[in-house]
Parts: sequence; C-alpha cells; structure tokens
Amino acid sequence: MNQRIDELLDKYWDAESNLAEEQELKKLLQSVAGYEEEKAMFLGFNELSNEEPRVKMPTKVVPLKSRNWMSWAASVAILLGSIYGWSVYEQKQAEEQAYLEVMQAFALIQTNLARGQAEMNVMSDLKYLNTPNQLFGNPLTK
Repeated sequence: MNQRIDELLDKYWDAESNLAEEQELKKLLQSVAGYEEEKAMFLGFNELSNEEPRVKMPTKVVPLKSRNWMSWAASVAILLGSIYGWSVYEQKQAEEQAYLEVMQAFALIQTNLARGQAEMNVMSDLKYLNTPNQLFGNPLTK
C-alpha cells in the first residue's frame, strides 16, 4: 500500500495525476499511518474549500440615477485628463522645436563668424604696410 501511495504522490508532485488518482491518494492517506505532512496538506485543502469567503460582495443596488451621474463624471474626468495630457505634450513639442531653432541659429552664427574671421586674415597683411599711400599711391603727387 505504501508503494502505491509513493507512486501516486510522485505523479501528484509531477502534475501528472488525474482527479481519480488524487481521490484514491486521499483515501489511502487516511487509512494508513505516517505521511503526516501530506495528510495535513490534503486536510488543509478540504478545510479551505469548505470555508466561506470573508469578504462579501455588496448586495446594495445602486440606483440608476447615481450610476448615470458616475458614468458622466468618469467621462468628464477622462476628457479633462486627456486635454491636460495633450497640452503637456504640445508644450514639450514647442519647447523641443524652439530648442532646435536656437541651435540652428547658433550654427548659422558660428558659420558666419568663421567666414568673417577668414576674411579678416586678408586684413592682417595690411599691418605690415607703413601707410596706405604705399599701397594705393598718393593721389596728390601724381
């Protein structure tokens, strides 16, 4: 008998037993000595299945008027939440667009500044001239 109990317990723990084998296992466990942990487990299952739930569902029926009011309130709350979410999204998009425009303006300034500095290098050649007359000649002396 103990061998049959061991076989059924192995099948039970491997989740391969069917309902008939589980019922047989329960009967065999009740009629044999030992296997105290398994007996306690199956007895605990029986006690739990017979126990009434502690939390009961409310049986009070909510009047139709308050249900309509609650559904309208929920709809308005969802609508307001959506509008708020959309405005936050639009604000972020506007901030991101403004940031990109400022970065483009800085890039344009940097490009033009570099071009201006390159053109100023030509002017650095003039620092070696003594006077503008040497470059262009004196119009009064001609």
